[in-house]
Amino acid sequence: MRFDLEIIASWIPPGARILDLGCGTGELLSFLRDKKEAACTGIDFSENNIQHCITKGLSVIHGDINEEVMDYADQAFDYVILSQTLQQVYEPEALLNTLLRIGKNVVVSFPNFSHWRCRLQLFWQGEAPTTSQLPYSWYNSPNIRVITIKDFRTFALSSGFSILKEVAINTDNQERKGSIIKILPTIRATYGIFLIGGTFTNR
Repeated sequence: MRFDLEIIASWIPPGARILDLGCGTGELLSFLRDKKEAACTGIDFSENNIQHCITKGLSVIHGDINEEVMDYADQAFDYVILSQTLQQVYEPEALLNTLLRIGKNVVVSFPNFSHWRCRLQLFWQGEAPTTSQLPYSWYNSPNIRVITIKDFRTFALSSGFSILKEVAINTDNQERKGSIIKILPTIRATYGIFLIGGTFTNR
């Protein structure tokens, strides 16, 4: 399993009700179902990913995460997971408010745009950075948001979200191996992972 997903899985208690948005091929969901007996649901926009999930016996929905989440009742899940998807969301504050309505806690992870490789490429080459975590060129990237770890902390404070946990990780070029970064995470981390919740207001 990917290193960032291992971190997320370690935060999930046994038997939890899980909604994974942008669940991909269901790697995290199948782990949580099999190892932690979690009640798992996933949503993904890709038909191929949905097919992979179905072959694993997962309960998944094909659709737009922004629309599909609106139908769930308040506190329907213990954890809602938005892994490496926030940078592709048009209205992140509105979506996170909805996720904090339908889930007791929300896990958010994203590539850290302030990693030193991104900084150097932009500074020395004057070009939009491409890394193993941000592999697309500016003209074909699904990433419409440029987010840093510091940005998300500031955003959470201004939006009234409580940050319950946060971890900065570096996976370099190996997604399945990595390390937790405690010193200079805004420069050295390739991903930020946050657990937020607790302050939802109906707005």
